[in-house]
Amino acid sequence: MPRISSKKEEKIKESVLNLLFQNSPKALFTAKIAMEIARDEEYVKKLLSELEQKGFVVAIKKNSKGRDYKRRVRWRLDTKVYDAYKKLSDQSLRVAADSKML
Repeated sequence: MPRISSKKEEKIKESVLNLLFQNSPKALFTAKIAMEIARDEEYVKKLLSELEQKGFVVAIKKNSKGRDYKRRVRWRLDTKVYDAYKKLSDQSLRVAADSKML
């Protein structure tokens, strides 16, 4: 299998973060994320683990009843990352609206 370049890997990570932002505050399972971005689950799990180490995402390992998942993990954006994304998207919307008014 060919090696994915670091530049492409960063773009895939960006699409994962974008997907989690669009579905926030809902946490998504690894399988759902992999299906949405059309990538292998193990590869997506590796990327999510790297993003977790950097503090971008949070792993949720318990279900709504407080029991640990045995094989599954849900993922959501870290609160600080969500706020930063929200701020950037609001700014870009304002810029787009201002440019239409001109």
